[in-house]
Amino acid sequence: MNKGTNSQPTYDYIVVGTGPAGAAIARKLTDDNQNSVLVLEAGDNNSKEQPIRDSLFAPPFILTEDFFPQYFWQGKGVPQKNVKDRSFDWTGGRTLGGGSSINNNQYVRPSQANMKQWENLLGPLWSPEQETYQFSQLEKYNGQTQNPNARGYNGKLDIRQAPAYPTSMVEKLVTAIERATGFTRILDYNDPNTPLGPFTRWQLYQTPYGQRESSDTAFLSPDVMKESGEGVGGRRLLVTYNSTVQRVIFDNNKRAIGVEFFKEGNCYYAYARKKVIVSAGINSPQLLMLSGIGPADTLNKAGISVVHHNANVGKNMTTHPVNTSMFTTNPNDKALPDADPFALYTGGAFLPDPTPGADPNRRCVQLIGQIGAGGMLSIILIVLEPKSQGTVRIQNADPLKIVLADAGFLNNRSDLETIKNIYRVYIKSIAEELAKIDSHYQLVTPTLETIQDDSKLEAFIKDNLGPTHHIQGTLRMAPNENQGVVNAMGEVFGVENLIVADDSIAPFVSDGNTSAPAFFIGANIADQLLRQDCKNS
Repeated sequence: MNKGTNSQPTYDYIVVGTGPAGAAIARKLTDDNQNSVLVLEAGDNNSKEQPIRDSLFAPPFILTEDFFPQYFWQGKGVPQKNVKDRSFDWTGGRTLGGGSSINNNQYVRPSQANMKQWENLLGPLWSPEQETYQFSQLEKYNGQTQNPNARGYNGKLDIRQAPAYPTSMVEKLVTAIERATGFTRILDYNDPNTPLGPFTRWQLYQTPYGQRESSDTAFLSPDVMKESGEGVGGRRLLVTYNSTVQRVIFDNNKRAIGVEFFKEGNCYYAYARKKVIVSAGINSPQLLMLSGIGPADTLNKAGISVVHHNANVGKNMTTHPVNTSMFTTNPNDKALPDADPFALYTGGAFLPDPTPGADPNRRCVQLIGQIGAGGMLSIILIVLEPKSQGTVRIQNADPLKIVLADAGFLNNRSDLETIKNIYRVYIKSIAEELAKIDSHYQLVTPTLETIQDDSKLEAFIKDNLGPTHHIQGTLRMAPNENQGVVNAMGEVFGVENLIVADDSIAPFVSDGNTSAPAFFIGANIADQLLRQDCKNS
């Protein structure tokens, strides 16, 4: 694959990225030992290193604060005008396994209502029933449920419900949430029949022993490939690390035929007989624009030849804003069982938007209990269906130049009102009920005075709002290119043989953590590609 030689390494498929979608696609396409697949990973193989495998590093900010240079894309988003011009890391996993190797371990399927939106826009390939089917095939569930038909027990992706025996702190918090909201506790929030409510046990990307499960351990495991990246057992697979794709190569008929990539300071080319599949996560819109697909004015200013104009490339960005509240605790209560520190979280809840007039049956708020600084109990609150949208655009043709990523936090005023109502309705009531259960539990931040004062509460929210890095929608799936960038098969409008398969193509913001929908998108599109192969053979 050296530049300047006459050899042209050619594969049936080229996949860019080893995150949830890319790894699932690579495995599925090579399971029959017929298709040859090259997978290009910009990061290294850090799979066995303790910070990746040890789930104790998973909770928010531990990996990013202590190991940011090793495992992450390094960049900053543009200052956010609605949160006092603060800037946030523009980042994702830059290592084998992508974001699944550095995320917070939480496994949350999109709700049935959320998937019904997908189906209404895109058809039965993205229906609630198809979602349940794919996840039942993907997962190996280690937990309790009232609907075993909706769960999978023989898949590759280990999912652990934890802890088996919640602590007194969890019981007090969940009881307080029940009393404050009127929702009774639920057992399995990923059961499509389960209503909203609080719960004592999260579902985590973990083995039964608590180690992190990521896309590489599930789908690029030792029975699939060697540590060096070569497929085993006749599998025609090659994963190459430290290989950053700079652009997709097209022929004169706008057909994707290969990629150009850098590895260890050298430029290489590789070619695809069938498809080039982009599963690069936050970098997918940048890669399309560098390849000549995007807004023509942006590409022209960057000196990039326009292959196909589509103004939607880099638009429609969605992500979940996060805020927190802090409580003192009873020193005799433990957040996690001594026997299971890998449980990570101290209860949680999925609830509706408390704003008057909002749908009381729709999942719009995520609460996460966790021990924070000084041993205080933190309740993290996430808006799951924000209406604000952002953008991604390139600055010039240099692939190493950081993009201008604008998350658009609070661009839509309704998001700010929703967050204020979460504090006024949920957090205030939870604080009152928790103090009744045990007076040691007192709300510290924001204070009740702040919650009851609109201007103080608004200032608190803007001072403390942060990102979840749940970036979706920048290459939206849609029925036509007036509404998006790819069709229901992930095929890029206006060109041939180019697929995008990752969270960037989600047509609507997912109402939960975004790793699970990425697995679903990858598996679903891989199955369609295999069906095409059968038809063409």
